Amino acid sequence: MADEPLLQLTNVTVEAGGKALVRDVSFTLGRGEMIALIGPNGAGKTTLLRAILGMVRYRGKIAIGGRIGYVPQRLQYDRTLPMTVLEFMALTLQSSPVMFGIRRATRRRALELLEHVGATRLARSSLGGLSGGELQRVMLAGALHGAPELLLLDEPAAGVDIEGEATFLELIHRQVHERGATVVLVSHDLSVVSDITDRVICLNVDLKCEGKAKDLLTAERIAEVFGGHKAVYGHHHHH
Repeated sequence: MADEPLLQLTNVTVEAGGKALVRDVSFTLGRGEMIALIGPNGAGKTTLLRAILGMVRYRGKIAIGGRIGYVPQRLQYDRTLPMTVLEFMALTLQSSPVMFGIRRATRRRALELLEHVGATRLARSSLGGLSGGELQRVMLAGALHGAPELLLLDEPAAGVDIEGEATFLELIHRQVHERGATVVLVSHDLSVVSDITDRVICLNVDLKCEGKAKDLLTAERIAEVFGGHKAVYGHHHHH
């Protein structure tokens, strides 16, 4: 059914060492919707994503109506690894080891995915030499494999210059419109997400607020959620 939610969280709690990292969080995400999950560092945003991915144990209920693509916050890999972008892509695309060669179909698919995110020219580049923004594009290309209905992006713009950030977010936006993907974008910078997301969910261990970005972007609201953290405004003065 088209109007069934793609993602539904009911009273989700994640604990570690007797302390709640995420407490009693419930929300529903419709198909083709793009939401921002915002909150200060240590608010449990990444933990919540990991619960959705089934990577951590949680109490409560998480119902997912589709395949998931995931772009983690930081790539945990050795940047000195002598690997091209194409080889890196092939790792996620083919089951046989890449050292035995990249299959023709794999190469074709990798280039196709890179093209989706405007990164075809990076195919032969070494992975370690990429800028933050380029790396994000490659990660996004990898996440689009298998045509996920749900995209989870953890701080995708961290360490990316502001120009690169805008284009990266436009890319994500296009995925939503062209492919009807549903997107959860994790960020601690409200100004970035307010332009492109339908809805914002504020998290600081528990759910602090939920609504349209422009309604929540009031100073009082932000102070309430973040306890007066100024960092949340991020690049606001650039806009």
